[in-house]
Amino acid sequence: MSNRVNRAGLQVDRLLADFIETEALPGSDVTADDFWSGLSTLAHDFGPRNRALLETRETIQTQIDDWHIRHRNQPHDHTAYTAFLKEIGYLVPVGDDFEITTANTDPEIASVPGPQLVVPITNARYALNAANARWGSLYDAFYGTDATDGVAPSGPYNKGRGARVVAKARVFLDEAFPLTGLSHADARRYYIHDGALLVDDQPLVDPTKFIGFKGHPKAPDAVLLRNNGLHVELVFDRTHMIGSRDQAGLADVRLEAAVSAILDCEDSVACVDAEDKVLAYRNWLGLMKGDLEDSFEKGGKTVTRALNPDKSFTAPDGSDVTIKGRALMLVRNVGHLMTNPAILDRDGNEIFEGLMDAMVTALIAKHDLARDSGNSVRGSVYVVKPKMHGPDEVAFASETFTLVEQALGLPQDTVKLGIMDEERRTSVNLKECIRAAKSRVAFINTGFLDRTGDELHTSMEAGPFSRKDWIKRKSWIAAYENRNVDVGLACGLSGKAQIGKGMWAMPDQMAAMLQSKIEHPQAGANCAWVPSPTAATLHALHYHKVDVFAVQAKLKAGGARAHVDQVLEIPLAAFRMWNKDQITREVENNAQGILGYVVRWIDQGVGCSKVPDINNVGLMEDRATCRISAQHIANWLHHEVISRDEVRQIMERMAEVVDGQNKDDPLYRPMAPGFDGIAFKAACDLVFEGRNQPSGYTEPVLHRRRLELKASV
Repeated sequence: MSNRVNRAGLQVDRLLADFIETEALPGSDVTADDFWSGLSTLAHDFGPRNRALLETRETIQTQIDDWHIRHRNQPHDHTAYTAFLKEIGYLVPVGDDFEITTANTDPEIASVPGPQLVVPITNARYALNAANARWGSLYDAFYGTDATDGVAPSGPYNKGRGARVVAKARVFLDEAFPLTGLSHADARRYYIHDGALLVDDQPLVDPTKFIGFKGHPKAPDAVLLRNNGLHVELVFDRTHMIGSRDQAGLADVRLEAAVSAILDCEDSVACVDAEDKVLAYRNWLGLMKGDLEDSFEKGGKTVTRALNPDKSFTAPDGSDVTIKGRALMLVRNVGHLMTNPAILDRDGNEIFEGLMDAMVTALIAKHDLARDSGNSVRGSVYVVKPKMHGPDEVAFASETFTLVEQALGLPQDTVKLGIMDEERRTSVNLKECIRAAKSRVAFINTGFLDRTGDELHTSMEAGPFSRKDWIKRKSWIAAYENRNVDVGLACGLSGKAQIGKGMWAMPDQMAAMLQSKIEHPQAGANCAWVPSPTAATLHALHYHKVDVFAVQAKLKAGGARAHVDQVLEIPLAAFRMWNKDQITREVENNAQGILGYVVRWIDQGVGCSKVPDINNVGLMEDRATCRISAQHIANWLHHEVISRDEVRQIMERMAEVVDGQNKDDPLYRPMAPGFDGIAFKAACDLVFEGRNQPSGYTEPVLHRRRLELKASV
């Protein structure tokens, strides 16, 4: 029996067809005929356009390669280079000023700055954790990390740690919610009188920050406050006050943390066939219907996790106040590059995965639009679209969703678009990219990782690049980060859409994150990515310290801080005076990261994981970080900074290191001593074939090798 069924000229894997027809379509008010007909139109009419856009990428890349080869070892003529990029259509003309017309965006997008959590959609537990990360315990975040005093907890109880946690939380309350003539550290009683919050008979300096309470006004169980748009819940437990460290009975300080979360179908997952895609889509369906659950064993007990309910309070005037209990969920579709064997077109070719994602994730989101107290209170669907190169590709994505809306019976512009500014042709044409989807744009952000990977590949022929740490120090990155915010503000995103910043990649180093990530709201970003619910809780502190919209207003009034010429500076090595040890160390670090990530991707289907680096510091790795490392080695190989034999020896040596770091994982398959497994071969492919990969992306190699492994077991 064939494992494919014919649907409107498409050959659909039976697993996917059954999921669509028995799980996703019922209750959506969309017929199977309308769905499959719409997807068939996308595959057969939009598919060739998608392919043409990819061919344009390759044509432009070949032209850039040729230019660099002709001008290699000559002083860089920036004027000539810029003129050349305009001539080949890489740089497009900039039109008149405009502002986006995006309507019906939710408060979390338009008016509530805060952390944004990114999580793989294929892991139901992680997905639920992300959705529920709207609220987090500040006590737990301080106690369970090094954020309290720079020292990680050494055990279940660290002497004096609890008192330090309480004291640190009181400092936060004094800063965000100061009292008249009193510190929260000295408070003995919180109560409500005549609609006002009093603390030991003293009011808040700004009484409007009191939003509501639970329980009896004279001894509330909880008090709800708000600062810079973010809520804080003071939770009281007066049953254990005698001998307690807290004389007011304040048991916890809970912060509104991850106000939005991206459920990721792309960089952080390993979806290579219908089986994988159904897992991703089924979890998205559970989130949109509100019934996703996941059970697991913890401490000898079965724990079942589900979506948190909303929070209810009594307002100062006695009316009811309801606060969302879950993050606003966005879904990240895949980019324009990859196809997937889950569906074949009428000619037997795999259809583009991005087109499939567009249709299926939007269909699933209809379930949310049909229910009360769901994800979007404004009737919008939020799709983040990564790895687009320039305005034509953004326009294509917008037109794709217009067809999707028509097929699914959704009003025009229901689907809001997140444009990830992570490829150089998008960075330098950002204003025109936003214009191409000006009625849909709800999100732009900078992604240093993919942006660096694209820079490495785009400018591969220009010469050897600096070491990775030095690339970050070059002026182009600051220009890129500043210009993203400047263009977003000039296009009217403030108050309508998110301007975001990238990921904190060290999930165990929260003290360092607290020290440095405040730079993101200070830069005018009203959201920034975090790797965990705990990190979201701690990063929320920064948005209480910084009034992001005030920062944005100041920046907009100040005008542009960076120009295209600065963004186009290529971070080549100024001097090639590295000694052999420096070269080896750099390649070892890259190779170790690649191998540590790829071995889990190929062998276990884990698309994002915490991988110890060469110094055993855990770093969040996904395809973007892998892309940088692979392209960096490929660049040094191509320019003979290091030889192929030397790289192969380093890959084998680092494989042994990775084997040792994973020795306690029962599912791990060692790469040494044979170095002949599929995972090791995939890692080598990324390095030795990296220069020839489309835009330097890792997906073609990873998908091919993962499918090879799945076919072998």
